[in-house]
Amino acid sequence: MAAPSGLIAHGLFEDLQARTDEDTAIRDGLRDIIQTWEKQNRSITYVLSRGHGTPIAKLSELLKSAEEPLGKAVETVGKLAEVASKAPYYKFNGMWSRQMQDLVFQILFWGWLGGYENGGGEVKSGRLMNIEEVGEYLKVPVNLKDEDKFHLAIEEYLHALISLVEELARLARNSVTMGEYERPVLINQFVKDVLAGFQILNLKNDSLRRRSDSLKYKVKDVEDIIYDLSLRDLLPKKE
Repeated sequence: MAAPSGLIAHGLFEDLQARTDEDTAIRDGLRDIIQTWEKQNRSITYVLSRGHGTPIAKLSELLKSAEEPLGKAVETVGKLAEVASKAPYYKFNGMWSRQMQDLVFQILFWGWLGGYENGGGEVKSGRLMNIEEVGEYLKVPVNLKDEDKFHLAIEEYLHALISLVEELARLARNSVTMGEYERPVLINQFVKDVLAGFQILNLKNDSLRRRSDSLKYKVKDVEDIIYDLSLRDLLPKKE
C-alpha cells in the first residue's frame, strides 16, 4: 500500500543524496592527498633507515638530508588539514591516522638522533620531542577538545612513541655491530624511561594498550645487549 502523502518530507532523499555526494567529494580529495603523503613517508623512511649503518660522527649529514622529505610531508599535512577542515574531524580522521602515526614516528626518530633544534638552539642526541614540539613542527594543533578540526591526537603520538622504542631496540643491536658502544647505553636508559611513563597511563584505546604491553619485551632486548656488552667488558667506562 502506498505511503500516505505528507508522511515523508518533500526532497528528503534528494537532500540525503546531496550530502552523500559532498562526503564522497571530500573523501576523494583526501584520498589523493593521503596517497602523496604515503609516498613521502616512504622517502623519509628510506633516508632515516640509513641511520642504522651510519656512525655517530657522520650522522649530521644524514639528518640534514632528511629535512627535505620531512618538509614536503609537512606541506602535504597542511594541504590535508585544509581539505579536512570542510568536514567534522572524527568523520574522516580514520583515513589518515596511520599515516600520521608513521610521520610522527619518523619525526621522533629524526629528533632522537639529533635532528631537532629546539627554541634554545640545542641539538642533542637521545632527546624525546614532546607532543607540543611535534605539533609545532607539523604546524598543526594538538589534542583539540573544544574544536572539531584537524589536529594531532594524543593516541597518534603514543603509537609513534611505541614505534620509536621498537626502532631504537633495533638501533641498539646495529650500533654494537658498528662498534658504537655508547649508544646502546643511551638507548637502554631511554626505553626504560618510556616504559615507566607508559605504566603510569590508564589507556582506554585497545590497540594502543596492546602495543604498549609489548614495550617490556623491547626493553628486555636492549637490556640483553647491555648485559652482553658488560660480559665482554665493552661498556664505556664511567668517568
